[in-house]
Amino acid sequence: MSELERWIEDYLAELRRQSASEQTIATYGVDLRQFLGYFTRGGLEPPAPAQFDVLELREWLGHLYELGLDKTTIRRKLAAVRSLFEHCLRRGVVSVNKAKLLATPRLPKRLPVVPTEEQTNALIDGVAEGRLERPYPERDLALLEVLYGCGVRISELEGMNLEDVDLREGWVRVRGKRKKERQVPIPGRALEALRRYVECRRAAPGERALFVNHRGSRLTARGARKILHLYAVAVAGDPSIHPHSLRHAYATHLLNSGADLRAIQELLGHASLSTTQKYTQVSLRELMEVYDKAHPRA
Repeated sequence: MSELERWIEDYLAELRRQSASEQTIATYGVDLRQFLGYFTRGGLEPPAPAQFDVLELREWLGHLYELGLDKTTIRRKLAAVRSLFEHCLRRGVVSVNKAKLLATPRLPKRLPVVPTEEQTNALIDGVAEGRLERPYPERDLALLEVLYGCGVRISELEGMNLEDVDLREGWVRVRGKRKKERQVPIPGRALEALRRYVECRRAAPGERALFVNHRGSRLTARGARKILHLYAVAVAGDPSIHPHSLRHAYATHLLNSGADLRAIQELLGHASLSTTQKYTQVSLRELMEVYDKAHPRA
């Protein structure tokens, strides 16, 4: 095993110790092993982390462009490599993170596509009406109500435990990125759905996960996505709806109803207000669309 490969595995092990999501670990693992593969093509011995120079890293970055990858994918792979070298810097293996010297591909500014309040309510109401014959309808409804009613990320929903939910006071403790915790209020309909679900929750002995699968163990983010996709197609007829669509809807609909932007930032767990501000642009866009349709001089 080369020194570079050893440090890649050491970094992935560190992510596991930090309780990073399985999706993050898997994605970084694929990206970093592809990075290793580029420098071992043809049986070459890859440079050790301290031996890399900026030119070699630029050649690797250029190779990603040659493959025709979109800029979002290239940015993710570059972020993985930067994180690897940052890990090596903390361990004293390198003196500078040279991956930070690479220019990050710029993305065109795109506003998120957000379901309207009517579309979102129609989807969740369709789940509540039991239009599909599902083995765990109470769980499915509670899952969608929490995604929309609390605006949580899918990874945050996956990590929720029974003790995180206060069904009497209507609060849930959410563990966000970098282990940051926040308290999020549970709205009435989501709270009612959660109470019904918890009463009939079928979990394996000792399982503390709030949402469980058919085996009684923790429902994964992938499993939750499949459940939402099933209803999005069957009930709403819209396969483009995904968990983050409901998070976007949560923020946008709060803003449309007059909620303060900084309060929304806290509820979403955004580190920067600029991340939250994109919802202002979404609201303005929707306002202009209504204006264009309604105003006689538009």
